[in-house]
Amino acid sequence: MNLASQSGEAGAGQLLFANFNQDNTSLAVGSKSGYKFFSLSSVDKLEQIYECTDTEDVCIVERLFSSSLVAIVSLKAPRKLKVCHFKKGTEICNYSYSNTILAVKLNRQRLIVCLEESLYIHNIRDMKVLHTIRETPPNPAGLCALSINNDNCYLAYPGSATIGEVQVFDTINLRAANMIPAHDSPLAALAFDASGTKLATASEKGTVIRVFSIPEGQKLFEFRRGVKRCVSICSLAFSMDGMFLSASSNTETVHIFKLETVKEKPPEEPTTWTGYFGKVLMASTSYLPSQVTEMFNQGRAFAPAPLPFCGHKNICSLATIQKIPRLLVGAADGYLYMYNLDPQEGGECALMKQHRLDGSLETTNEILDSASHDCPLVTQTYGAAAGKGTYVPSSPTRLAYTDDLGAVGGACLEDEASALRLDEDSEHPPMILRTD
Repeated sequence: MNLASQSGEAGAGQLLFANFNQDNTSLAVGSKSGYKFFSLSSVDKLEQIYECTDTEDVCIVERLFSSSLVAIVSLKAPRKLKVCHFKKGTEICNYSYSNTILAVKLNRQRLIVCLEESLYIHNIRDMKVLHTIRETPPNPAGLCALSINNDNCYLAYPGSATIGEVQVFDTINLRAANMIPAHDSPLAALAFDASGTKLATASEKGTVIRVFSIPEGQKLFEFRRGVKRCVSICSLAFSMDGMFLSASSNTETVHIFKLETVKEKPPEEPTTWTGYFGKVLMASTSYLPSQVTEMFNQGRAFAPAPLPFCGHKNICSLATIQKIPRLLVGAADGYLYMYNLDPQEGGECALMKQHRLDGSLETTNEILDSASHDCPLVTQTYGAAAGKGTYVPSSPTRLAYTDDLGAVGGACLEDEASALRLDEDSEHPPMILRTD
């Protein structure tokens, strides 16, 4: 997600962007000096996989799972998308669009480019534009979500700029799937689970988070983050098994909700006066206004995680690292926070480690001693990147063409025989299918 302030200034001096890959095994970071990838295989050490300093002011960098395919957008060319093979250090292709690129989403089938009032759907195997969704409601934040499931390959985006409608689009069959009236206020966050059968939503009000079935649009769960104040939800993220949902905001707490349906027990006749009182109270809810009744039925946070800051943009993720469920929070202060999650008992998550996103290490105790819990927290310095990446500037592009659907693309920059192909058999997807 974009971690720059509303004025466009980078967080922590250099940080512009941070995002987790589709299966939460790596973290991509874009900054004024380039971009980096970090492995998320260990809590004690944040291993840097790759660093490129040849492309400056990287405001979007998205990696496809654990492959070498990466999509990059720079502030110096905000309308241009570059698709690269970072291990080879080569540019595969590039596309230019009519307006600023606000978000890029990837899965094994599709690449989505989000502009303020349109969405482009590319086939990721050859990068051809398959479909364009035009004249969408103004979406200046570039809010959209793409399912990572091959069978349920759905795209979600705002259907209105004034209320919380969600448009769900089938990117395989290239047709609208549903419209979900999720909230009364405009949308602030969207997230699919790994199976593509659930969609989490939050509005700009930020007090209620809802989960819907996809593509039916039936409301499955409703969680209340709080009632005292409205907040700005920064991100939503499901665990890979779909059992937990995390929500981060501009406050000092990340909330984790457990998606479980409570089995109803057969009614028992109360034997004490407190039992009778409880029965009368529950019966009385049918006479209350619907808004009040909903509050009785809304789930609360299963596990809160206190952050040593508030007011910074951030992105959260739920991952399993070293066989233990973890909450990960990448923040505009230039740090990655790692918490333990107890999947059985819940309760407050313990901060286990905090890593600087410039690769240097600090112990948790040092961090907590220096951090202030008062808002706002003074931004910590984001260290300048060291070393030179292996990214090789591409050769001059052959004649560009204009796609009928509106994107202007450059032809592949490698030989046609090996065009748009990832050599490693373990990577996915192959940019063209092998025929030998």
